[in-house]
Amino acid sequence: FLAGEKPGTEQDEVKLQNASKQIVQTAILRAVQQVSQESQQKEKRTSSNMSLQLERGKLTKKHEKK
Repeated sequence: FLAGEKPGTEQDEVKLQNASKQIVQTAILRAVQQVSQESQQKEKRTSSNMSLQLERGKLTKKHEKK
């Protein structure tokens, strides 16, 4: 310990560091979740468009066979 420093202050610093780490982690998690939700919505849109295109493709192929 440095001169004049109380043993408790070091523990307080550690607590503060842990708290700030948690705040950062939760902020990152929230951001990641938001991004993943947005990308999932985009994927749903594109996948539904893809399935529509595939169905159209199947229909046109059926017509071509006749």
